Amino acid sequence: MLGAVNPPVFENSVFTFATAEELGEAVRNEDERYVYWRGTNPTVDLAQRKLAALERGERAKCFASGMGAISATISSLVSAGDHVLVLGAVYGPTTQFLRYLEKFGVTHTHVRDLGEGDSAITASTRLLYFESPSYMAYAVVDIAEVTGWARERGLVTVMDNTWSTPLFQKPLTMGVDLVVHSLSKYVGGHSDLVGGVVIGPERLIRPLALTEYQLYGAAMSPHDAAKVIKGLRTLPVRMAAHQERGLAVAAFLQDHPAVRSVNHPGLPSHPGHAIALRQMSGFSSLFSLELDTESRPEVGAFLARLRHFRIGVSWGGFESLVNAPALSTEESVRATMGIPVGLVRLSVGLEPAEILIKDLGLALEGMSA
Repeated sequence: MLGAVNPPVFENSVFTFATAEELGEAVRNEDERYVYWRGTNPTVDLAQRKLAALERGERAKCFASGMGAISATISSLVSAGDHVLVLGAVYGPTTQFLRYLEKFGVTHTHVRDLGEGDSAITASTRLLYFESPSYMAYAVVDIAEVTGWARERGLVTVMDNTWSTPLFQKPLTMGVDLVVHSLSKYVGGHSDLVGGVVIGPERLIRPLALTEYQLYGAAMSPHDAAKVIKGLRTLPVRMAAHQERGLAVAAFLQDHPAVRSVNHPGLPSHPGHAIALRQMSGFSSLFSLELDTESRPEVGAFLARLRHFRIGVSWGGFESLVNAPALSTEESVRATMGIPVGLVRLSVGLEPAEILIKDLGLALEGMSA
C-alpha cells in the first residue's frame, strides 16, 4: 500500500457494513470476516497466514499469549468426563491448566513413554499432548512414532513446537493434528511481545476460532501481530546465530567437572540426537544443565555469580537468560516433571559465545571453591 515495505497496522476495533444483511453474514463467519477486533483483524490475519504457511498448516489462529492458545486448544478438544494423556515433561502452566480442568470433570495422566501410555489410556482418553524437545529436560520424542501410536487409538494429538520454531521443525508434516507456539519466544525474538498461535487443519481451527477464541477473549492485538510479522522476517538469520552460540556454550559445559550433564539435542552425546537429526533441520539455543549439587542455596549462588546471563523467565531474545526450576517452579509441578534440584536452564542469546563461556566458567569455579 503506497509503496510501504511494512504492512499497515489496522488499529480499529469495529468494521462497518452497508446493510444489516451483510453484517449478519459476516457475524456468522467471524473467524474469517472482519467484524470486531475480538474476532479477527487484517494485521492479525496477515500474521496468521504467514505462520500457517511456515508451519505447513491450513490455518492458524493467533492469541494474546501462548497460554491463551494452549488453554483454548485443549478446551476445544475435550468435554466433561474426557481424559488427556500427557507424554513427557511439558510447560509448567500447561500442567496447571490441566489440573484446573479437573473442576470441570476433565482428568489427565502424565506418562514418560508410550509403554506407560498403553497402561494409562482409558476409554475416555481423547487427547495426547506433548512437546519435543520436552520442557526443561529437552528429551526428543519420535514424532512420527507418537502420532502413529495415537492415531491407532483414536486420539487427537497436540504438540508444543515453541523450542524449534516453525523454521526448524514441522510437526504437522509428521502427523500431529494441532501445533501450538508461544510467539513471545524466538518468533518475536526481542522480548517485547506476548503472543501465541495454534496451527492445523481447517476442520479443527474453525470451530476453535468461532467458540473458544471468541469466548475466552484472548485476542492478539494488531500491534503485536505487526511485531510477529517483523520477527518472522529475521527469524532465519537469528536462529542460525542462536544455534551457533548455543552449541558452543553447550559443548563447553559438557566437559566441565562441576556439571553432571547437559541436555541439548544438538550435542552428539544427547540420547535423542539421532532422532533430532531426522526430524529437525536445526537447533535452538535453549537447553539445561545439571550442576553437581543437591543444594538449593548452592544453585542460587551459582546464578548470582553470573554477570552476562540475567536471571529471568522466558527466552528467545537477544539477551542470555538463566533460571533454576528448583528455585522458581511450584514444587508439585517440578516433582511431576522429575526435575532435579541442580537443574539450570540457559537461554543463550546473541552475545558472543566466548563472553558467555567465560561468564559460565567463572561462575562454575565457585562451585568447587
